[in-house]
Amino acid sequence: MAEEQWDITRRHFFQECGVGVGKIALASLLTDAFASSKATAEGQANPFTPKKPHFAPRAKRVIHLFMAGAPSQLDLFDYKPVLTQYEGKPIPPSVIGGQRYAFIRSDAACLGPRFKFAKHGQSGAEISEVMPYLAKVVDDLCIIKSVKTDQFNHAPAQLFLNTGFSQPGRPSMGSWLTYGLGADTVDLPAFVVMSTGAGISGGAANWSSGFLPTVYTGVRFRNQGDAILNVTRPAGVDSKLQRDSLDLIREMNQRRLTTEGDPEINARIASYEMSYRLQTSAPELMDLRTESKATLEMYGADPDKPSFARACLLARRMIERGVRFVNIYHEGWDAHSDVVGNLKGTCGATDQASAALVKDLKQRGLLNDTLVIWGGEFGRTPMVENNPGLGRSLGRDHHPQAYTMWMAGGGIKAGLTYGKTDDLGFNVVENPAHIYDLQATILHLLGLDHERLTYRYAGRDFRLTDVHGHVLKDLIA
Repeated sequence: MAEEQWDITRRHFFQECGVGVGKIALASLLTDAFASSKATAEGQANPFTPKKPHFAPRAKRVIHLFMAGAPSQLDLFDYKPVLTQYEGKPIPPSVIGGQRYAFIRSDAACLGPRFKFAKHGQSGAEISEVMPYLAKVVDDLCIIKSVKTDQFNHAPAQLFLNTGFSQPGRPSMGSWLTYGLGADTVDLPAFVVMSTGAGISGGAANWSSGFLPTVYTGVRFRNQGDAILNVTRPAGVDSKLQRDSLDLIREMNQRRLTTEGDPEINARIASYEMSYRLQTSAPELMDLRTESKATLEMYGADPDKPSFARACLLARRMIERGVRFVNIYHEGWDAHSDVVGNLKGTCGATDQASAALVKDLKQRGLLNDTLVIWGGEFGRTPMVENNPGLGRSLGRDHHPQAYTMWMAGGGIKAGLTYGKTDDLGFNVVENPAHIYDLQATILHLLGLDHERLTYRYAGRDFRLTDVHGHVLKDLIA
């Protein structure tokens, strides 16, 4: 045989041969990709189809009362009489370590608790006098005094609590839950967001679906008027014309989805259909005049005026109608000055309704499988913030090392006070509860293993807790 017939390299075999292994492999990959796309298109016809949890859940739904701006745990939940003894004196350097702060020096003087505390209920939990309504339901709460976060500025800390990451781009907790469990309603979004304050530092990234399909993004409901802009049918368009138009658009999108398998097309289809259904379901949901006078008074809600109380009552109505996750943001807790005035105002706006929500859910038999979460993105310093140049006095700076949140219902132990800080409220000294641990525990209560709930993106599997977190089993009933 001629020599040139043997002059065949592996490169020739893979790349140049007309029927080479390379082309065979490429054809196989393309076939697999097409089959995968087709399966995606067919299997995700409804991205909100209910899915089985990893194990039996204790909770079916979540209401997250996000106190944006960071409440002062030292004036509400974590009573530290020793701080009064140290008032006007700096905290010992051995306690502070190398911690730096945004607006105060590390040698700033201590500021004692500004309100009286008392023990309440059979649990004997200590609650500040500025939260009289919450004190009445304290035996239904699990108060966690040992929460820790990695972030000390508002936007990164809010994102961190919601998404497990300090920068925009990751899916929020509500998105992970709807992705992992699907929806229990077709008439309302599975994940709803409301805001009752002046603005949210982390913005819409707090309820974004990140790299998950956008259909899992939280839907923002407005405080007044139409719940969602542009949902009302335009003038001159009757129901038949609108339905015919949507059917045609759906058919065209479905063809595209079948050929490409792009989940964003599926998100578009689902969004159009949800908007159509909201034209009926949203007005009925938002009309609080159907509630009894006693219920409205219990919450302190006026059906026609935007308020935190109105949002809490709407949250109860939403979960009754199958909404999976409700976020309510109440901003205004950032007490760099006049912590007393700040807390009187913010607690005055939220205390009654927060307690009423717990009480109302319990009366209706919904608290057992509804998890209520209350808290901010971090805490406030034991040291005072006084800055004449900024017009600040008797305030508290940001404090990520230790703060308080509470939970109720949904499989959480009632009447439990968990964790402990040192005598000055500076560091956690018992049962630390990192944000990742809280996220893992919340997912666990809904029947999801935080290590198994993953989504492959950019070449690796992501999860809410990333590579961190463990379930706080002592919190679970």
